[in-house]
Amino acid sequence: MPRTSSNASTTVTVARARPQRALAKPRKAAHRTGAKTVSGRGNKGASPGPVVLVTGASQGIGAAIARAFADAIPGVRLALVARQEKKLAAVARECVARGVAARAFVGDVSSESDVARVAAEVQAVWGGVDVLVNNAGSFRPGRLLETSVADFDAMIATNLRSVFLVTRAFAPAMVRRGCGDIFNMSSIAGLSAYPTSAGYCAAKFGVTGLSKVMRAELRDKGVRVCTVYPGATLSPAWEGSGFPDERLMPAEDVARAFVDVYRLTRRTVVEEIVLRPQAGDL
Repeated sequence: MPRTSSNASTTVTVARARPQRALAKPRKAAHRTGAKTVSGRGNKGASPGPVVLVTGASQGIGAAIARAFADAIPGVRLALVARQEKKLAAVARECVARGVAARAFVGDVSSESDVARVAAEVQAVWGGVDVLVNNAGSFRPGRLLETSVADFDAMIATNLRSVFLVTRAFAPAMVRRGCGDIFNMSSIAGLSAYPTSAGYCAAKFGVTGLSKVMRAELRDKGVRVCTVYPGATLSPAWEGSGFPDERLMPAEDVARAFVDVYRLTRRTVVEEIVLRPQAGDL
């Protein structure tokens, strides 16, 4: 059953709710081979690296994506978003220890007001986002006739509404710059029907459809859109499933795919990535 859910002394900032500040003017992304980038200390005279925002970054695949960008992209600046403040701050500290700048922004990405606040905070700090990773999600099992309206609504809000809200907040600046990358986390449950996963399948099929619309509308604006469909991955969503760890994909493998796709030249886009355990779906 599919479920997806330079300097160690650099300060990790955890952003909480506060009055919004005026948004900084958007700037061009520093995404080119050989471009100089800043370290976690912010070296004077160096060009800044890309700003990468990851939702659902407090654990699982989201945390792995944050670490993967920290390890692979010099000078990257990570905006990490999730609801769990302590876990989110811990991931940010891990990334800072890897030598990059990272900040934790606490918020619920299914909430319009939280997304607006986080967007204002991120743009006030770094002036925009170059790479958006819509990873936040959750899984609640349930057959169609046994799924409550509340559970169904929760699946749609966390997995689908969040993608719409966060993209609407950050994509306009990408369009104005004529450059950007958006990754949307779907699932193999967004490709095939899985009994006992009515709400989850509905939400992930929604992500699949919304991503196709994004690609069609944004491709001539310089914004690349990639939809990722992971199968069973070793993450909190699979805790207690009874399957051995060796049967699931490492979250680090899934995360590496995001970085590899991002590193391609701007002349190329990977529209979809499907990742499955070698032994097949569970």
